[in-house]
Amino acid sequence: MAKTLDVITVGRSSVDLYGAQIGGRLEDMRSFQKYIGGSPTNMAAGTARLGLKSGLITRVGDEHMGRFIREELQKEGVDVRGVKTDAERLTALVLLGIRDEERFPLIFYRENCADMALCEDDIDESFIAESRALVVTGTHLSHPKTESAVLKAIDLARKHGARIGLDIDYRPNLWGLAGHGDGESRFIESGRVTAKLQSHLHLFDLIVGTEEEFHIAGGAIDTIMALRAVRRVSSATLVCKRGAVGAVAFIDAIPDSLDDGESGPGFPIEVFNVLGAGDGFMSGLIKGWLEDAPWPRALEYANACGAFAVSRHGCAPAYPSLEELEFFLKRGVKEKALRKDAELEQIHWATNRHDDWSTMRVFAFDHRMQLEAMAGATLDRIGRFKELCLQAALKVQDGRPGYGILCDHRLGRRALHAASGTGLWIGRPVEWPASRPLTLEPELGPDFGGLDEWAVENVVKVLCFCHPDDDAEIWASQRETIKRLFAAARRYRLEFLLEIIPSKVGPVDDETTSTLIRRFYEIGIYPDWWKLEPMASPAAWEKACAAIRDNDPHTRGIVVLGLDAPEMELAASFKVAASFPLVKGFAVGRTIFAQAARDWFAGKTTDEEAVIEIGDRYQRLCAVWDNARSAAQDNNAAEPSLRRV
Repeated sequence: MAKTLDVITVGRSSVDLYGAQIGGRLEDMRSFQKYIGGSPTNMAAGTARLGLKSGLITRVGDEHMGRFIREELQKEGVDVRGVKTDAERLTALVLLGIRDEERFPLIFYRENCADMALCEDDIDESFIAESRALVVTGTHLSHPKTESAVLKAIDLARKHGARIGLDIDYRPNLWGLAGHGDGESRFIESGRVTAKLQSHLHLFDLIVGTEEEFHIAGGAIDTIMALRAVRRVSSATLVCKRGAVGAVAFIDAIPDSLDDGESGPGFPIEVFNVLGAGDGFMSGLIKGWLEDAPWPRALEYANACGAFAVSRHGCAPAYPSLEELEFFLKRGVKEKALRKDAELEQIHWATNRHDDWSTMRVFAFDHRMQLEAMAGATLDRIGRFKELCLQAALKVQDGRPGYGILCDHRLGRRALHAASGTGLWIGRPVEWPASRPLTLEPELGPDFGGLDEWAVENVVKVLCFCHPDDDAEIWASQRETIKRLFAAARRYRLEFLLEIIPSKVGPVDDETTSTLIRRFYEIGIYPDWWKLEPMASPAAWEKACAAIRDNDPHTRGIVVLGLDAPEMELAASFKVAASFPLVKGFAVGRTIFAQAARDWFAGKTTDEEAVIEIGDRYQRLCAVWDNARSAAQDNNAAEPSLRRV
């Protein structure tokens, strides 16, 4: 059978609730960040980020947290065919905190949890046969039922020629050796655990653990003695993690000193959070192992991935993308607290975003001032009209990717909330309509803490009326507002769309928009999205695209706004814009809804008629864009020397 997967991991899967406050007791945490967790789950996500095709075998509950794990894994690119849904048990939870550099309290909520119900029937031979490697963790050897499942997976992997690895992953709490309040404990001697591990160590080609984990595997608290005890029952390559000192690999006999093993370069960084660092390390090591890289190179990957993990909050979210890892290995450490390295953090953010938005057909009905000015409009009726707009958008979308909306909260709250989970891209404006200098909606609060209440799929959209000729005072005011807003969006893990309209401020030429774009990058603003005016000149588009490419090769792209232009004018502007791949689509509103809104507010049309008219206009505009893009691609294919980038 063809090997379509690089690695399958087997074992624990949980939701990690990480205390957001650093330095306090877990008892005093006010809020938590939610991430996927469990060593095999973290490794599946970590290896996928590094470009490997990974899969996971585990169980999750048939509830919100189980769906969260499955959906997050899919977003990371992990094959979830081996993730079984358990209708009887809940998904495991872990509560964690960062007290200081040495104390990381955690509580496992794992009584009769889904992943510990993994059984032999959950192991699909055809799935195992697709993978080049299988990696299991020690926790699932602690219970007869999960042990049987793991052993079946190992037997099938061996049958189909896969490599087999073990992350010892010793948690005394999960072997019944420590109480619920001692989840932080990493080592308790146990002859029972040592015997169980040693009965299986001969099955593996690679065994990885900390010094303490090799102590339990080898039954000795002297690391060299423990490694030699493991070597007596296993011919596997042994990789011993040594914390800040790095790690060493032993292929053959164990020497008298750990320093005599093969090692890779370490990285002098600040230790902020050791939780999940081993899974990050393992992700990098698996990459090197499957590349057949020399062990020093594989350990360099592993040490770098571990360095990212210990310097950031959370486990899997801290792990690097392949682009980020390559950049870090080439550039090196500039700021020991990696989470404070602005250049590195931008790459981390931009290369680990989820979802494919390579096409953007966005229906913008975030208008407030324009709707309030219409005859017959009231706040309640505007809200109801926005719900009709959402109905029309969903009808056109019909469950397909590449469609979205712009909708505000102040007047369109019900539509905005109803859009969540529909598969639509959702942008949400924050500017006070028509303000210049820029001011923001009061609901954000003076410190922009209102963003903490937003759904994570909402994109922060801000419109700034600005021009290169703005005087110093107005530029300084708008600059500081956008800088604070951008920082807040990153803090709350929300994508950011910057819309700039210079034509309402002063005359424009081919340089105007590109000049503004470069100014925003100069002050540290890296929008995930740009929303730009339609430009008739190809030269203006080329300069704008070049300004973005020169500063942020990982940007999501550009959407073209409409400015209430007639459909024929938009078609002409789309024809020009579509020849630039960085332009992903449009975000247009009044061209689609304006006439329908006037008629509906005046009582001339019913709800159903309004939805049909809006949907028809939106559908036509989508077709106009799709045709323009298709024609541009055909032209580029026919004349590659003229292809725009």
